[in-house]
Amino acid sequence: MPGQRVAGSAVVTTRLPTGGLALLGLLLPVATLAQPLPRPGLDPAAEARQSVDIRAAPWSSLVRVQTEAGTHCTGALIAPDRVLTAAHCLVAPRTGNLVLPTRTHVLAGYERGEFRAHATVREFRLGPGFDPASRGPFGADWALLRLASPLPGPTLPRAPLPAAGTPAMLAGFQQDRAHALLADTDCAIEAPYRDEARRLLLRHGCAATRGASGGPLLVRQGEGWAIAGIAAGAQRQARGGLAVALEGLALD
Repeated sequence: MPGQRVAGSAVVTTRLPTGGLALLGLLLPVATLAQPLPRPGLDPAAEARQSVDIRAAPWSSLVRVQTEAGTHCTGALIAPDRVLTAAHCLVAPRTGNLVLPTRTHVLAGYERGEFRAHATVREFRLGPGFDPASRGPFGADWALLRLASPLPGPTLPRAPLPAAGTPAMLAGFQQDRAHALLADTDCAIEAPYRDEARRLLLRHGCAATRGASGGPLLVRQGEGWAIAGIAAGAQRQARGGLAVALEGLALD
């Protein structure tokens, strides 16, 4: 089944436990918030994240995705003109409508208000079954952005489905440090599994909070790193969350 297009390891089947999960993305500018947002996906007793150098691999393949609605998320370059992110990042929070592709901006090398390169989005394709009104389900919460012009810099390959216990990393432009890249570099895949619609997801123990949606869940591949999943949801009051597995996704 094709995804919605807008122009301009043992795996078990189980019910997705959505009650304790929150979306990671749709981070609004601080000035628009009446009070601080909660920080799902983090252990309140211990900080597992650290600042990383956006100029160094694999972080130089991560981009900041900004929409006409004033929100931002994280994404990853998989080709000079293609970016992976979370589908719910493309939903305007106040209207529930999809944002316009041509008013969605991708910033490479972003740090403290400056960036190395910029491109607008020509079109995007959402995961099959994604519903903008409900911003779900988690298993369909991915989007492929096709850029109007290519971005410079390294791209990340796709990883095979990782087994439980595989070391991992997760980074993003998060609410408490929105203008720098924060990463959990010492976490792991907890379990791959399928939801009721047979979509593959990865439960992980990586710390990340709002703004990290769409960030790549990275695992080792040879001497480098590859994308195993796309960050979509987080535990409400604990470290860890869910990512959409790249295994089987149509990304061409």
